[in-house]
Amino acid sequence: MLRHLRASAPRAIGASSSGTSTGIKSYTFTFARSIRSSTNFAAIQAREAAGLRYPIANPRPFSSEVSDDNDDVTPDEDAPLPPPRRKTESLQRDIILESLPVTFADISRANVAIRAGVKRTPCIKSYFLSELLGANIFLKAEFQQFTGSFKERGARNAILTLLREMGEEKLRETGVIAASAGNHALALAYHGKDLGVPVTVVMPTVAPLAKVDKCRKFGAKIIIYGAHIGEAKEYAETLIASEGLEYINGYDDPPIIAGAGTIGIEIIEDVPCVDAVVVPVGGAGLIAGVSCAVKTLKPDVKVYGVEPEFAASYIAATNAGKPVPTKITPTLADGLAVPMVGPHAFEVARHYVDECVTCTEKEVSLAILRLIENEKMVVEGGGATGLAALLPGAKLDRPELKGKNIVVPLCGGNIDTTVLGRVLERGLAADDRMKNFVATVSDRPGGIARLTTLLGDHGASIKDMYHERAFLHSNIDHVHVKVVVELQGKDHAQKIEKVLTEHGYAPVWDDADHKKMI
Repeated sequence: MLRHLRASAPRAIGASSSGTSTGIKSYTFTFARSIRSSTNFAAIQAREAAGLRYPIANPRPFSSEVSDDNDDVTPDEDAPLPPPRRKTESLQRDIILESLPVTFADISRANVAIRAGVKRTPCIKSYFLSELLGANIFLKAEFQQFTGSFKERGARNAILTLLREMGEEKLRETGVIAASAGNHALALAYHGKDLGVPVTVVMPTVAPLAKVDKCRKFGAKIIIYGAHIGEAKEYAETLIASEGLEYINGYDDPPIIAGAGTIGIEIIEDVPCVDAVVVPVGGAGLIAGVSCAVKTLKPDVKVYGVEPEFAASYIAATNAGKPVPTKITPTLADGLAVPMVGPHAFEVARHYVDECVTCTEKEVSLAILRLIENEKMVVEGGGATGLAALLPGAKLDRPELKGKNIVVPLCGGNIDTTVLGRVLERGLAADDRMKNFVATVSDRPGGIARLTTLLGDHGASIKDMYHERAFLHSNIDHVHVKVVVELQGKDHAQKIEKVLTEHGYAPVWDDADHKKMI
């Protein structure tokens, strides 16, 4: 009875308002669970037919519905009769969840399968961030995986699944293929080499050279094609038939989602008191797996998704009721810049995720800065979006989350050093610790010296200075000076502005205002 039987999900699942299916195939559900549920329902109907009344047991926290484990409850004539329709809805929900592309059973099997080849990352409480945010913040350090991201979990599980289904000899003769510009390519190349399976990766021309070289070192066959990941994927699909390769989607294949979901199991085991989990969202594979695992083990936990405001494909899918193409703008969280979420991932996530919000570029850069300064953790933009949404003034800076136990997966740490330098400067600017202003000074000897002396006397460190003489319409004896200074924070910036104004420099902060002035 514990064998899995094929059963198609109800037509409502994955179908648009026009009746168009998202292309999700039928998947399995546990036969034993359905037999148990139908048996309980039959017992309820028998009680009601006999006119018996009974108390309600513990309700399901995440659906506010009656538990289906009431068979052993002693009938009570004085207890109110529960509405039978709610019971029916609860059973129907269970059947729907078990019919999704990925279930908790799939995640549990993946957890056992990948255990020998993937690191169990720590879930560390951050005392500095907890004090800053007014909640108990736990950081799940997925960037500590060998290739630097959580993608290893899904990649290994996907290869192991194909080895089991196709046979080791056949898969090792043909191999697998994927299109990726970064973390998925690295994870697939590394675990393909470890499991003896040939890996081909199609990478766009914009892929970082450091990641291309790492993939080659892992023994993967690298093909550079296309201006972006979309063109690279189209070319990879042409090789599936011609070379007999198996394509592995980095965020939408069910084994990939199940592998990512093992993070949720570890979160519940390491932080059993967790109240909320805040997960970065790109193609939605990570949040689909994590939310399924977390909600199954502890239904009252809130699961929030966070995506960059320049790549809000999950929110667009939620509004449309199905995955839809979304306009993408370059973002610091480049690993999350997916134009359309995966249909399988979205179908799972929409049943479990409580809410998805966006974060700004300023918040992402500030989150990276906070992690480096307070936790000595180097995390890429996409990996820091969960924390970005919790920062003061961000979308999840809410009263109901204050004092709660919040887990934030830091899902990747593969950031280029050149990009890191620019991000840190943006973070300092967002934190009011690096400011620029334009001031008018005398163009006679000693004019600039007096300005720099004044700044030095009040603790401002000059990082850069630029003179503007030609494009002015003011007194010929004066010059505009653009100054970049390093400060100690917002209060210090306000102090410097006040001092400059008192000495007649009339500083104008921000480039936009400078353009207006000249």
